[in-house]
Amino acid sequence: MTLTILTAAVAAAALVCRLAVLELRAPGTARRVLAFTRDRRALAAGLVAGLLLAGAGWRAAGPGALAWAALAGVLVAALSGNGKGPALRARARGTGPEGSRNQE
Repeated sequence: MTLTILTAAVAAAALVCRLAVLELRAPGTARRVLAFTRDRRALAAGLVAGLLLAGAGWRAAGPGALAWAALAGVLVAALSGNGKGPALRARARGTGPEGSRNQE
């Protein structure tokens, strides 16, 4: 069980490290990548997927499957997001702190 949880933790850490490297290369990338966290539909899809996988995984593999179900739920939410969170919509309209046209 602990090996399963540790493996899921390593996979999640790899995704976080990837995000950090992307942010170092191009500032603002993390905001665009994590825009799904402000999308209610994407979060609902991730929650449903995570709960379904947790239920099936608990019966099949025990409590170690919960870590993988949580990781899968986050990935489903990320894939379900349309990439147009509130900050990106504001930037496209030219409003808000990121997209203000009179910053100069």
